This record gives sequence, C-alpha cells and structure tokens, in this order.
Amino acid sequence: MSRADLVVVANRLPVDRVEGPDGEPSWRRSPGGLVTALEQVMQNLDGAWVGWGGKADLEVDPFEFDGNLLVPVKLSPADLQDYYEGFSNGTIWPLYHDVIAAPVYKRSWWDAYVRVNRRFAEAAAEVANEGGVVWVQDYQLQLVPKFLRELRPDVTIGYFHHIPFPAYALFAQLPWRKQVLEGLLGADVVGFQRLADAGNFQRSIRRLLSYPTKSDTVQVPDGEGETRLVIAKHYPISIDAEQFIALSKDPAIIARAKALREQVGTDTLLLGVDRLDYTKGIRHRLKAHSELLADGRLTASAATLVQVASPSRPGVEAYQDLRDEIEKTVARTNGDYSSVEYTAIRYLHQGFPREEMVALYLAADVMLVTALRDGMNLVAKEYVAVRADNTGVLVLSEFAGAADELGSALLVNPHDIDGTKDTIMRAINMPKAEQARRMKTMRKKVMDHDVEKWGRSFLADVDALRKERADKAEADNA
Repeated sequence: MSRADLVVVANRLPVDRVEGPDGEPSWRRSPGGLVTALEQVMQNLDGAWVGWGGKADLEVDPFEFDGNLLVPVKLSPADLQDYYEGFSNGTIWPLYHDVIAAPVYKRSWWDAYVRVNRRFAEAAAEVANEGGVVWVQDYQLQLVPKFLRELRPDVTIGYFHHIPFPAYALFAQLPWRKQVLEGLLGADVVGFQRLADAGNFQRSIRRLLSYPTKSDTVQVPDGEGETRLVIAKHYPISIDAEQFIALSKDPAIIARAKALREQVGTDTLLLGVDRLDYTKGIRHRLKAHSELLADGRLTASAATLVQVASPSRPGVEAYQDLRDEIEKTVARTNGDYSSVEYTAIRYLHQGFPREEMVALYLAADVMLVTALRDGMNLVAKEYVAVRADNTGVLVLSEFAGAADELGSALLVNPHDIDGTKDTIMRAINMPKAEQARRMKTMRKKVMDHDVEKWGRSFLADVDALRKERADKAEADNA
C-alpha cells in the first residue's frame, strides 16, 4: 500500500458508493459538512483518507479518488449498531449536547467503541509516512489518537472535535470519562469550535487526571518521567466562502431563487435548514412561528416558513419520534392558518444539492438558525456568504458556535419562545439600512476566516510541534 504525509481519519470516507444502470459500483463525492470542510484542505495535498465505506461488511481495497488515497475500514452490522448508533450517537451525542436527550450508558456499546477505534488507528498507522501527520476527526474516534500514538510514536497527531465539549458536571457522568480524556490526549493538537469548549476540556483534565494546564496547553506525562506538550485550543471551522459566492452569481441559480419567491408568493420568506435532529431547535422554531400566527402578528399571506429537515438516523427511535412530532405540528399549523392560496409552513423532509440550497438562501428574507446546542452551524455562514447585496437577516441561537463570530446577527435563546417570537418580528420588520450594516459586518468575518484559513491554522500548530520534535530528536542524537 502506498503511504501519505497527511492522513485524515474520519468515521466516513468522503465518497458514497453508488451502482450505475449496469449494476457496476462507482464512487461519488459525499455532500456532508465534514467532507465539504476538508475538501479545500485536502485539495492541494497528496494525502490519504481513512474511513468507513458507507455499507455494512463492505470489503474494498484502498483506491485513488480525486488525487487522494482512500482507505476503507470494514464495519459489521454489529459494529454499526453498537459503536455508531450506540455509543457515538446514543451516549456521546446527547451527553455532549447538554443532555437535551438522555444519554444511555451500555458497557457493550463502550466495548464496541474501543474495538472500532482501535481498528481505525491500525488502518491509519499502516498508511502514514514515517514522521507524517495524522488528523483525526470528531467524536466517533476519540480514542484513536492514543491507540495511534502507541502504534506509531513517530507521527504527529491532530484531533478536531466538531461538536460541543460539555461542562465538567455533565462530562463527569460518563463512566469511561478518564479513558476518553486519555484517548484525546494521545494527540499533539486537540482542536475545538469554541473557546468555552476548550475550557471545558481543560477543566475536565485538571479535575479527573490532575495534569497541569496553562493557557492553550496541557502537560501530559509520557510514562518515563518526562512530559509531552499538547495544544488544546479553539479553531472555529468555516466554509469555502468563495465557492458559495460564485454559486450565488450563477444566472441559473439566481433565476431559481426568483422562481421560488414567486411560487411562495408571500411578502416574507423565513427559512430553516437543518438535519432532523433534536439539537437543532426545530420544534421550538415551529412553536414560535405557530404562536405568531395564532396571535395574529403574522398571517400565512404575509410570511411563509420554509423548513428543510434533511433525513438523519432513520433507524433510531428518538429520531422517528421527532419526525412524527414535527410533521404533526406542521400539519396542525397549516390546517389552522393556511389558505387556499398561501401555506403557513412548507416542510421538506429531504436533502438538496448545494445549488438548490444557495437558491433558497438567496430567496430567504430571514434565516432562522435556532439550535439548542451546536458546535458551529455552517448553514449560518453559508447564508451570510451568498448575500452579496447585504440584504437579509440572520436570527441565530446564542448556543451555536457561529454566535461567537457572527455577533451582528439577531441572537436568541431558543428556549425563550416569547423572545424568539419578538426577534422574528424584529427581523421581518428590520429596515434595509440596518440589514446592510449587520450583513456587511458578518460577511467580512466569513470571508476573512474561511475554511482554508481554518485548516491552515490548525495544521500550522501541528507542523510547529512536528518540527519541535524533530529538532529535539536531532539534538538528542548529536
């Protein structure tokens, strides 16, 4: 197998396996957020990507795709049930999102998580060049850095945590809390979305492991009387702003946005775009909108809410229940407040290509991002990027990581339904001059801090530690 200087390790490969009309399998790039974020970083590098191929028991040899080596990791149905649906999404996801849903602690899930994380580490160890860099992605693989360091002490390891990291009082509930911290500290650089997340991580280290922390660093004992410096800080992720700006100038997409507005027909188009997940605050958003209609502050002829909720984890009961609840709310609201001509809520339980999403962003007067807890939320940044005429209003949850950077949005506490209602009305009625002032500030932030800068910033810290280690080894051997 060929090797690479930069190896990305993620739960999924950046491609989906599809079958053509003749039944021959092929691969196409995935539309997921992680793939989109790393696409720009990997583009100019001769790298490798380790991840699951998307189907249970799929055995595929490593292969080339768009100039990168892809290394599939085989996962069985039991692995997917216990490691992915179980520990990753039944334990870690709700725990790290402030226990919006109750986490489940099963020892069999943890055992599967350990087993699969070790498998990913072994695959990365095989493909990384001597002295190379391995960049591990997200909460499904928190143990990989430690396992990889045991297998390949010569490589420099980065880990980026795309979701929130919880406060100590919540994290302390996890029966395997020390093992998770030790797994993460196998990395040389541990990155988070928000300053608060990095702070939560360091507090947990001090409380549970008693390792000294200072500023953005942790001193980790190496077992031989020495310590190893680990950087633990925030690197807010972003988008490929130029790509979204280019799409927003496409005449076909502009025409599509105009057609969408004409089809909706109302004075104001409110837009929500989310994965169907209990962390995204969709229920709270629908409740606020329904109450505005009930109060008479809005009518279906004055404003329509278009809610895109892309399918997510359909096999998990909590997500099935969430879908049922949302669809009942939409049906009840439309039954009470729609007319023959106008629809109060247009609900779309499906994903759309990027071009259609940009058309929706261009069509929307108000973007509603009301997550109860979110690592970043790139939809907010995508909406801002395409508004080249500086019109439109972003209503943004203060509990989304994007709120740290997009302070000129109208920030809301989505749990406060009355406050959310007032903010939606303020957004609808905002004068054009105020819209322009706020949007201009946010667009500058998004364009100045794009995904390429995020990747460069993280990898620069990785490379600095890599060089420091090489210099020290050279000095020791002199």
